[in-house]
Amino acid sequence: MSDRFSTGARVRTVHHDPPHHTRLPRYARGKRGTVVEPEGRALLADRNAQGRGDAPLEQVYAVSFPARELWGEGDHEVVLDLFESYLEDDDPGDRAEAATSGASRARAGGKDGKP
Repeated sequence: MSDRFSTGARVRTVHHDPPHHTRLPRYARGKRGTVVEPEGRALLADRNAQGRGDAPLEQVYAVSFPARELWGEGDHEVVLDLFESYLEDDDPGDRAEAATSGASRARAGGKDGKP
């Protein structure tokens, strides 16, 4: 099984507020960072803490965030170990392409191209 993210990949954390345990700190939700390195696989703590017995084995990544991204100030980096399911691609090229295609759909009528 290959890793979804490579060292240096730009990622964004998911922005969710589950009604159960999560190892994704609230201050880091929806924030952009860079993968430092894969840390190995571990049982997904969110499910494991519920005692369900179906926790998947997921890659954990060390992800570096500028302090300014997390708290609006600071000139240092903060590194968090985060499960793969907490991360999404955050490629600037993908964002530009999505914005362009969204604008094209809007000009065509609606979200799905319909008026």
